[in-house]
Amino acid sequence: MKKQLLSGLIAAALLGLAAPPVSAQNIAIVNGKPVPKERADMLRQQLERSGRPVTPEIEKQINAEVIDREVLVQAALERGLEGSADYKNQMELAREAILINALFADFRKANPVTDAETQAEYDKFVAANNGKEYKASHILVDKEADAKAIIAAIKKGAKFEDIAKKQSKDPGSGAKGGDLGWASPASYVSEFTEALIKLDQGKMTDAPVKSQFGWHVIRLDDMRPIQLPKLEEVKPQVAQQLLQQKQAKYQEELRAKAKIE
Repeated sequence: MKKQLLSGLIAAALLGLAAPPVSAQNIAIVNGKPVPKERADMLRQQLERSGRPVTPEIEKQINAEVIDREVLVQAALERGLEGSADYKNQMELAREAILINALFADFRKANPVTDAETQAEYDKFVAANNGKEYKASHILVDKEADAKAIIAAIKKGAKFEDIAKKQSKDPGSGAKGGDLGWASPASYVSEFTEALIKLDQGKMTDAPVKSQFGWHVIRLDDMRPIQLPKLEEVKPQVAQQLLQQKQAKYQEELRAKAKIE
């Protein structure tokens, strides 16, 4: 299994290899053709950048993989496969992928995400989620009359959880007695949120609440100040999100400037 995983990483890395100098030290000579050490060196660097430790055993696997690939490439060339349409099409796709990766790598180098940008994005997140989060339960049915009957039954002593398990058409919460867990009120549809935040803790809606999903009977089980992660805990994710946004905007700008007929 380890060798298969390594082979996959090596195969991806080999797409980006450039022709090495003639004077490069070789790890082997296959059918009279030198196999440059730079190929193995670049693969080792690729693995190290991905966080994989390169042990002596892995070094041997890298060398063996590079040699095996040279043997296979020579066999393919002897068969004239380099001139096939499939080969040319795949090479063009590989060329495009390498160039696009290089373009975005160059863009990231010139447009890094700064600490100030990360802090500002985190501050926006905190402001948008400032307040309370709610632990709610609900029973969802198709008809208003059914929801009214459920409310009446609960007020007479029927157990909310039992009815939710039997009648709620929300399979996720229904199986748990209607429990929706902790969430920001903004995570629900507006009609649900408006009804939920008006409830006192432990209370249920007196009338069914209609949404695009059907009719809800809602109960507020608990509430607490919202628990937000610290910036240090989410900084890598925030920075990655900002980087993706920058790259997406860059791509949109390039497309807008392009003359497409």
